[in-house]
Amino acid sequence: MITVTHEQGSVLATVLGEFTVQDFRQFEEEVLYDIRQQGRAKLLLDLSDMVTYTIDMALEEVRFLQAHRQQFEKVAIVSSDQWVTWSVWLNRMIAESEIEVFEELQPAMDWLAE
Repeated sequence: MITVTHEQGSVLATVLGEFTVQDFRQFEEEVLYDIRQQGRAKLLLDLSDMVTYTIDMALEEVRFLQAHRQQFEKVAIVSSDQWVTWSVWLNRMIAESEIEVFEELQPAMDWLAE
């Protein structure tokens, strides 16, 4: 399950439980809306309560980042999961934006606001 909000010029998404391709498509629509409105998007993904994700979601994420790699200003990810950190390392090679991983929400929000 995913919840998505727009706050302070950023897209904030929180994943609870399993992150599915349907969740990612909802997230993608919200991000594309932000890109149309502002030109570039700032993203915060709170994955601290994510239990698992589906393979098709991971593939969709790679496809989305490749297609929009110049349209992200900053991406903050909240997670302490080793696999998420590894995934961020791979995404840094694809995306042309700043991507950082945080273990807590507030430092991630502060970094996005800088």
